[in-house]
Amino acid sequence: MFKNTFQSGFLSILFSIGSKPLQLWDKQVRNGHIKRITDDDIQSLVLDISGTNVSTTFLTCPPPNSKKFLGIKLPFLVMIIKNMNKFFTFEVQVLDDKNIRRRFRASNYQSTTRVKPFICTMPMRLDDGWNQIQFNLSDFTRRAYGTNYIETLRVKIHANCRIRRVYFSDRLYSEDELPPEFKLFLPVEKKH
Repeated sequence: MFKNTFQSGFLSILFSIGSKPLQLWDKQVRNGHIKRITDDDIQSLVLDISGTNVSTTFLTCPPPNSKKFLGIKLPFLVMIIKNMNKFFTFEVQVLDDKNIRRRFRASNYQSTTRVKPFICTMPMRLDDGWNQIQFNLSDFTRRAYGTNYIETLRVKIHANCRIRRVYFSDRLYSEDELPPEFKLFLPVEKKH
């Protein structure tokens, strides 16, 4: 999808405020929902993914039935996500320099990291409210498999969370360096 696109800085694959936030994504919903709502904390439109079972309600980009892959070479995946205090997991499929597809799955209900030949599962701790998850795919690929990260093929975000934005970047940026639309603004409380 982005293989022949010049990639530097930031590349966004989901923005909840956009006119068609799920344009690149496929939805799977069983006993849950994926809908756009206004989040009370940030007074902004967000995507709410909710389901009784994390494995049966999710978004995936690109759609699994398409023969396309993301082809994103930027090594940092950043997600602005709200912790709903329920089970939540996401998965990223990458290609390494041995031409092997590897998956990284992070979840808030696992306690140990397990590295298997094609999938690495790891625990993730989320703070209450909104979180910025930064995932260094190059570092994870090197540490888990001793290989070099080439590109990201697919991203899958499961229930239960709220999403403001999902993007890739060439490095980690400080809050001051981020473009305004990539920041998570929490509303300023009015003093009476």
